[in-house]
Amino acid sequence: MNGPLAGIKVIEIGQALAGPLAGAIMADMGADVIKIEKPDGGDDARSWGPPFIEEASIMFHVTNRNKRSVTLDMKNAADIEKLKTLVRDADILIQNLRSGVVNDLGIGPEHMHAVNPRLIYCSIWAFGPKGPLSKAPGFDPLLQAYGGVMMQTGRRDDPPTFCAPAINDKATAQWCVIGALAALQQRHVTGKGCVIDTSLLDSAASWVDSSLATYHVTQELAPRTGAATPTIVPYQAFETADHPLVIAAGYDRLFHKLATVLGFPEWCTDPRFAKGRDRFVHRDTLIDLLKPVLLTKTRAEWLAAFEAVGVPCSPVNTIVELSQTEQFKASDLMRTLPGSELPVVGLPISFDGQRPHPHSGAPRLGEHNDELLG
Repeated sequence: MNGPLAGIKVIEIGQALAGPLAGAIMADMGADVIKIEKPDGGDDARSWGPPFIEEASIMFHVTNRNKRSVTLDMKNAADIEKLKTLVRDADILIQNLRSGVVNDLGIGPEHMHAVNPRLIYCSIWAFGPKGPLSKAPGFDPLLQAYGGVMMQTGRRDDPPTFCAPAINDKATAQWCVIGALAALQQRHVTGKGCVIDTSLLDSAASWVDSSLATYHVTQELAPRTGAATPTIVPYQAFETADHPLVIAAGYDRLFHKLATVLGFPEWCTDPRFAKGRDRFVHRDTLIDLLKPVLLTKTRAEWLAAFEAVGVPCSPVNTIVELSQTEQFKASDLMRTLPGSELPVVGLPISFDGQRPHPHSGAPRLGEHNDELLG
């Protein structure tokens, strides 16, 4: 396998999304990722469908490409010894079992470091390894709710709303990888492994970091603002004569360009709108003025006018529209898994101008038992 992590061996004891995604990121970068699955059904995400393709859910294929699958019964002492054999020359172990389970099974950090002191042991938790909820189950919607994300998503009068992508699972996978790579660098100096802990709650809090800091300073909660930011104006979605667009006039000079294009250059010197803090105070007044003006032309007409003078803007694309844009095609993000007809979004990183290609699709359950266990 090629890539910056070629030669790195990763053991993944994960299921669902966060743990497997962390493994997939490393596998895309060239690591040899061995996925440990339970013999009876394997990773629960295999059945998270429809739709299904090649006997597994699409989500499973997306987050388990480039891996090898081994089935082990973690309640069987002989299989635990087989796991330790695999760990003996591994560099990284990723696990996202429920808190306390790894120690009960005898596969916690101290057990694995006794086998391999250079191992970087990464745990992904729901609420973290400590505290009254340390043993509570965790799925992304629960942490969007608990972590305050839902109360910031949606319009002011809407009920609390999920962000559709599993943002906490995906962010936690990325934090796990960042921690593991930092620990690899540290190991070059110390010669020793490390224990990495991250959680969906940590990730949820990181999404609302500014809101937490603001509350501690002001003791006030900002209301939900829908498809708009709470502090910068105008920085939101608007309807046009046919389709919505987003305008992000984040600086005074950008707002002045916007006002001029819209035909209201007097707004540039209007004390209500000339400066960002004034536009914040008079948000409702300004937005009420903007809405009817933007309804007078189509989205394409406004986009052309704004782009001509450098006002940041974007169409609000559907998934179909995104996939058909020239920019998306130029990004070369889509990859077809080898031996499959399934196209997936590739690693969102390029190395020396080249995005890694997947070298294999997701493994069948226990496909590599003979190869790895003998």
